[in-house]
Amino acid sequence: MVIIQSECLIELSSFNDLARYSCAFREYPQRIYSHELDGSRILSSSLTLANTLLIFYVKMPKSGRYVSYRVTAGKEICDIVDSTKNISHYAPIVHMESKISSLPTKSKKIVDQFHPIKINDLGSLARLTYDPEFPDEQNLTLYALPLKKSWIMGYITSLDMDDVFYNFNYVELDSEPSKHFVKYQGNHGQDPEFSDNFNHGYSYLPIIKIKNNHSIFGFDE
Repeated sequence: MVIIQSECLIELSSFNDLARYSCAFREYPQRIYSHELDGSRILSSSLTLANTLLIFYVKMPKSGRYVSYRVTAGKEICDIVDSTKNISHYAPIVHMESKISSLPTKSKKIVDQFHPIKINDLGSLARLTYDPEFPDEQNLTLYALPLKKSWIMGYITSLDMDDVFYNFNYVELDSEPSKHFVKYQGNHGQDPEFSDNFNHGYSYLPIIKIKNNHSIFGFDE
């Protein structure tokens, strides 16, 4: 059987979502590309699946060489800058004239489509981010997206068998998340909560907000 490998482009809600995805809680920030899409200049960063290059993007708000991400007084500050002279996390921007890959951007079927699995509560979703096989290489990213008239938030996991299968483990939300992190302190028996501030002694899961639902997540509109 021939496996079709392709790109899948997903627009994020804001530049801050891309900066958070590329930099937050990463020892080494993701590389970011600037390139053309449908006549506009965009910034993008990717997630490599078994057969799909998943590309998260936003319209480029201004020119520069780096995406800067830092936390000051407990709050995140995101920007595009030309130098790395200040204390911050920096994701380098690579300005492209050509496409960023040779993979086709559209195909009739996304091979790596996620299987939706509903989780009972936010605490269970937070605990799912712990991976006993790679305890020192945790992926903490949560993805929030609109679904019909509500919002859901989930975490991507994979099953590596003869083929790789992807799950989107999700909880239903009462409304669109207005804050950018899930704050969690499970060892004290506290329920997680949404937060924009950072306090000592808590774990934080960055929320990446997706602008529109996409078929790769496995939900029908």
